[in-house]
Amino acid sequence: MRTLASHLTPYLCRRKLGCNVQSRNSSSFNVKDELSIEKDAERKIGWLLKLIFAGTASAVAYQLFPYLGDNLMQQSVSLLHVKDPLFKRMGASRLARFAIDDERRMKIVETGGAQELVNMLGAAKDDRTRKEALKALTALSHSDEAVRALHLAGAISVIRSAPHSVEDADVEKYKSSLLKRFQDLRYDVSS
Repeated sequence: MRTLASHLTPYLCRRKLGCNVQSRNSSSFNVKDELSIEKDAERKIGWLLKLIFAGTASAVAYQLFPYLGDNLMQQSVSLLHVKDPLFKRMGASRLARFAIDDERRMKIVETGGAQELVNMLGAAKDDRTRKEALKALTALSHSDEAVRALHLAGAISVIRSAPHSVEDADVEKYKSSLLKRFQDLRYDVSS
């Protein structure tokens, strides 16, 4: 930074002193003046570099983050294909966190997440896996279109056939919440 400032010092000195170049050549120009000019140049150039960095980082983030979100959602749906229940729970948990608005819920449905969550619930062997699947399905059910997709995927029969949990009350809470949501939207729950 000092070398850059030393290269810019003659230009800055000329501008500060104006047309009075003779005074610069005389003894009135001392080391203190040179150091203050150097510090001023370092400060100005430092701010300029910070602004350039912030602008570049903003432009990169603006271009990169939309793709990153879709990629993570697709990876979460892919985790539901794995045989290990831990990875399935991780994928379902991620999808539950992604389902915060109707657009994202429908993106999950379009990528096959709703069908995979129904399959995960049907094949679940333990309460923790069932709980995460039901939690993600409940998060999806806040959208009417997603509920329709869940109905078409056969979610009602899978939810009703899921075993009752004596260990975790949340499983029953999610089941009843989903079945109530299907009833509210006039889907046949009794079958």
